[in-house]
Amino acid sequence: MKFLPVFLLIATLALSQQSPQADQDDLRARVADAGTSTPEFVKALEAHLKKFPGSSQKSEVVRTLFRGATELKDNERIVKYGSLVLASDPDDIQALEFTARALLVTDNKEAASKALVNAKRFEKVLRNLEPKQGGEPLRWQQRAELDQAIGRALVFQARAVGNMGQTEEALKLARASFEINASAEAAREQGRWLTKLNKFDEATESFALGYALAPNDIERERDLKLVRETWRKGRPTETGAGDKLIIALDRAVEIKASKKAKLQAIDPNALETEAMRYVLPGVSGLKVSLASLKGKIVIMDFWATWCGPCRAQHPLYEQVKKRFTGREDVVFLAIATDEDPSLVEPFLTAQKWSKQVYFESGLSRLLNVTSIPTTLIFNKNGEMASRMNGFAPETFVNLLGDRIQQILDEKTAE
Repeated sequence: MKFLPVFLLIATLALSQQSPQADQDDLRARVADAGTSTPEFVKALEAHLKKFPGSSQKSEVVRTLFRGATELKDNERIVKYGSLVLASDPDDIQALEFTARALLVTDNKEAASKALVNAKRFEKVLRNLEPKQGGEPLRWQQRAELDQAIGRALVFQARAVGNMGQTEEALKLARASFEINASAEAAREQGRWLTKLNKFDEATESFALGYALAPNDIERERDLKLVRETWRKGRPTETGAGDKLIIALDRAVEIKASKKAKLQAIDPNALETEAMRYVLPGVSGLKVSLASLKGKIVIMDFWATWCGPCRAQHPLYEQVKKRFTGREDVVFLAIATDEDPSLVEPFLTAQKWSKQVYFESGLSRLLNVTSIPTTLIFNKNGEMASRMNGFAPETFVNLLGDRIQQILDEKTAE
């Protein structure tokens, strides 16, 4: 159960505070009795607040009830507890987003008005996360996440003002959302309000684009239904709808390529899913494109300055390198995984190690390097052929050398 640790934390906090004994005992007992069921935890905490409306842990309990409601997708509770969270913290991003979305599950104008307030504040908080002039730029993941979130904030605003009868303004906001983050959700929102304006051809195009950008089959099935229904408004058959889908699929390819190019301008490895297409920045300022190493055996040594075993392993690596001296088809890459890259060069200087070292730049996550030292060997086709987690000093040199030679021999035997 996802939120079990959070609920247990509530109980721990209750026990650690100097609050009335009855308050503590009640919360502890209810949490213990709830077992591992999220619905039961939610009911238990609600019962605690009903009995102790002034509970010493009320703030933490309310936040946990809000998180539990989001896990259960319980819109009524999301609105109830999200509103309480916002009463004490008006800029809570999660509460702003989830309450806005929950308020918009119906076409109720009063709920739409409340959702609009939250959606606008959600956008404002997000805009404040943009880097200031001269400040540190966002990483590509942050840029992508921020664009996606702002896009959602504008979709909420579009739905809210549309439900309040402002159809033209809703369409304008939906288009603004798509401009910032071209998503299936924003495309659908455009289609929704174009339909209300009786612009069925344009609406069909938007729903088709939603289909082309949809992340899963469930959403694609829904979008395909919208395409058919919208196209047939005023038409006797579905003839011609297929052309809209083909055009949308082509456009989706262009949109995804444009997104990738935008993020790769920040980091060349953005959205990359193939390890041997990564570009790794080096300590010396030079970069290495792993794609340029295709046709060679590539040995990657993942290490860090704080790693004692990595230091012990270093001279053993040097021994293995000597075994393959003169072979241009065997390349060794030392890849630093330090969170603070500025520590690496001083360390290399102090240790008198070669500065031909590269930063991992997200590669370790892609390759699931969860401990160091880790050695990975890629064959000449760019495929991972061997993984060595940790090392045994007595056998490391022979083991790594023999694995490299085996991979070389296998290629030769082909």
